[in-house]
Amino acid sequence: MTERIVVVGAALLDGDRLLAARRSAPPELAGRWELPGGKVEPGETPEAALVRELREELGVMAEPLERVPGEWPLRPPYVLQVWTARLHTGSDDPKALQDHDDLRWLTREEVWSVPWLDQDVPAVREVLSLLD
Repeated sequence: MTERIVVVGAALLDGDRLLAARRSAPPELAGRWELPGGKVEPGETPEAALVRELREELGVMAEPLERVPGEWPLRPPYVLQVWTARLHTGSDDPKALQDHDDLRWLTREEVWSVPWLDQDVPAVREVLSLLD
């Protein structure tokens, strides 16, 4: 059996707003929106990976808060796990530095106004249920 590889996604929250990131690569994903994050490296905890990925992709210092219940399959052997997170006080505003060309803070009413990646939709639904 192939070992699964965890991809962490950040439900980065600012009050009742959720940060969404628009993919610029690879071509088949470009233009679709996702929760920012990336692969957990060998020997790294998911929380440490989340902090590293947000620093690399968005140029921010963030703190993981809690794991969102559930795990969502990506293309094998990858699975998505999501953590809620918040920006450290004094952190810069997020910027689209790697793999993204736009970022948006979405209110609950705006969340479904962007075309999310199919695999992120159930994770976003779960995040919204936590905010209720």
